[in-house]
Amino acid sequence: MSLAAGICRTACYAIQFVTMESAISTRPQTLGELKASSWCSKSVKREMHDNLLRKLAAGDRLFPGIIGYDDTVIPDLCTAILAQHDLLFLGEKGQAKSRVMRGLVDLLDECIPYIKGGELHEDPYMPITAFGRRMVEEKGDTTPIEWWPREERYVERLAPGTKFADVIGEIDPAQLASGTSLSSEEALHFGLIPRMHRGIFAMNEIPELDELVQVGLFNILEERDVQIRGYPVRFDLDICILFSANPATYNRSGKVIPQLKDRIGSIIRTHYPQDRAYGIEIMEQEAGIDTGGEYPVHVPLFMKEIVEQMTIEARKSPHVDHASGVSARFSIANYQTMIAAARRRGVLLDEKPTVPRITDLGHLLASSLGKLEVDLMSSHQLSEPQILESIQNAAIKAVFDEYVDTHGLDAIAEIFAKGVKVEVGTMLPSKNYAVRLQRVPPAWEKAFEVNAASDDAMRAACVEFVLAGLYVNEQISRISKHGVVRYDI
Repeated sequence: MSLAAGICRTACYAIQFVTMESAISTRPQTLGELKASSWCSKSVKREMHDNLLRKLAAGDRLFPGIIGYDDTVIPDLCTAILAQHDLLFLGEKGQAKSRVMRGLVDLLDECIPYIKGGELHEDPYMPITAFGRRMVEEKGDTTPIEWWPREERYVERLAPGTKFADVIGEIDPAQLASGTSLSSEEALHFGLIPRMHRGIFAMNEIPELDELVQVGLFNILEERDVQIRGYPVRFDLDICILFSANPATYNRSGKVIPQLKDRIGSIIRTHYPQDRAYGIEIMEQEAGIDTGGEYPVHVPLFMKEIVEQMTIEARKSPHVDHASGVSARFSIANYQTMIAAARRRGVLLDEKPTVPRITDLGHLLASSLGKLEVDLMSSHQLSEPQILESIQNAAIKAVFDEYVDTHGLDAIAEIFAKGVKVEVGTMLPSKNYAVRLQRVPPAWEKAFEVNAASDDAMRAACVEFVLAGLYVNEQISRISKHGVVRYDI
């Protein structure tokens, strides 16, 4: 970053800080000032309800960054929010459940007032703890007020390893040691849920949650109160609770207690992209790669389609555990790896721009391993690399058949049948491909059908696409070794 740019950015931050400080200073700072303002108290679910209605009426985009859910998940979610329900997001891994939950923060008010000094961000009009009630009784309209921004009103927790004390609370031994009575409210240490009073609490992977904690949660969902070790205290909590789960574990008997299931207001079913174009859009958005720079990378559409089609094929594969699902991260990591492999070639061969090729997909093993749950009950036991290779070949075939008329491949196969061999590879300079294909001119012509560009790097990518398409359609054979691929009969 240049010095001028750094100074400009620092100045912008300073302006934003001053603006924020000015906005805070103009807000009511005492209970009396709050009463004199136009601020009205409302529950967090009512707050989300009202803000959603305003966004719908204004035609605002809901949940920016969420792709492919406009006609499916989002309408159901809006209905559940307007019904003021606690929600469960049910779907396989990598279906943006957590991202959608975090997006609900945008439906909260910009900030809300609370009694200064309290642990539970209490509504100045409706304090729920002994501290809050005492402050209002003693100070009246001079009770100090602070403001809680929407970004801090959301917290999430992963279920495995979560204990009752973490999310609900526990008796605080330090308070007892200091002489605080066990019958006093001050003896309690509050967990995440009480601390998110007037906010949103999300629990990921609810089936993995300890049963004791599940019991505490369904009491909160039904009665909206907290009970810690039988201590007779009731807090009228105002909170929106969200859960996420995989259908395979959520529906398994005994994983989630029936009383908790019964108290969840609405279940929102998520899904994988229903169109490959949506999957590509998600892949590009989440990969976050700058394909420009000193060594730019131009990615042809058919290569993007192959990477996304690999994920689609994996979800259909009999060798992959369908109950676990195949996350969008499979596409994202593979897309990042493919671009990285192409950029490495561009640097070493000084090619600008460089274009990803089929041989670059040989590097995807590193980014794919561990992202698939192999079905151990499958009748055909294959190693994970073998499964990934079959998935990749199926993806190439699916995309190739869309681009090229397969009935016109016989002429190319006949040339290879005469003993012609073509060797390509991830480190072969792009300009060499025209020479390599002189003995198989129909393959060069097919490459032009895929993309009519005259750029050497794009031509090389198209040539490899045609050769790989011939192979997956069983027209020619292939031998791969150390990034070099030889095609023959």
